[in-house]
Amino acid sequence: MELIHKELAYKIIGSAMEVHKTLGVRFLESVYENALIIELGLQNIIFESQKIYPVFYKGQAVKDFVCDLIIEDKVVVELKAIKQI
Repeated sequence: MELIHKELAYKIIGSAMEVHKTLGVRFLESVYENALIIELGLQNIIFESQKIYPVFYKGQAVKDFVCDLIIEDKVVVELKAIKQI
């Protein structure tokens, strides 16, 4: 499978790995999200946080989807924090 935005995806993954390397595995998702926001800024990566998208089903509003991060209007990032897989 080929990535559509390969270079951008590598930058995002690199930023997330830097956050993980620095903070480890002991925090809630919101802590990692805030740290990733800082790291993306340090890497000059353009993003929006907690962007709201209305969801429709057969023409009717269902609910708003709140996305953790939208990177450069191209990549959706949904963060998850778990102790182990």
